Amino acid sequence: MLRYEQELWEQGYTRIAGIDEAGRGCLLGDVVAAAVILPQHLELQGVDDSKKLSAKKRDELYDVIMEQAVAVGIGRVDAQTIDRINIKQAARLAMRKALEALLVEPEYLLIDAEKVDSPIRQLSVIHGDALSQSIAAASIVAKVTRDRLCLEWDLQYPEYGIAKHKGYATKAHRESILIHGPCPLHRRSFLTNLLAQQQLLF
Repeated sequence: MLRYEQELWEQGYTRIAGIDEAGRGCLLGDVVAAAVILPQHLELQGVDDSKKLSAKKRDELYDVIMEQAVAVGIGRVDAQTIDRINIKQAARLAMRKALEALLVEPEYLLIDAEKVDSPIRQLSVIHGDALSQSIAAASIVAKVTRDRLCLEWDLQYPEYGIAKHKGYATKAHRESILIHGPCPLHRRSFLTNLLAQQQLLF
């Protein structure tokens, strides 16, 4: 998990930020990105692609990362902006916001399969959250941050079951949209086919 970082340390880079996002495929809520700079040569046991970890393990690792990191930045882009500029551009914007929220400026960026609008040197790593500790740490922070937002959103709109499905297109979530219609958190651009179906049903 430190192969990419090791190569950069050998080139003299010490402040390496891993960047990743969570919630790209959801029907509802913000896309959330995190940028994480970990100390040089620190190896964190258990850090991996957040999708492979249980919620309990992610929460535990989130606390370790927040404690050990040199700096952590979070960026969020809401559903209305996602609808306006599309999800790819929104994910990139969230990543840039996360980068700008760092209190320590990185010298190099390792990004999960994306490019960030920044003059800082960067490398886009396909499946980066499974190959780079820095990106995996960012994926955990982004996922835990977004999951906690989902618990808040669930209190606002309990009829959709957001705490359970976290905004993903589960059968229960799609059915709740058909019954109640979309709420202000829903990404209308993601619901075109579903809403057409609703027109036919009602």
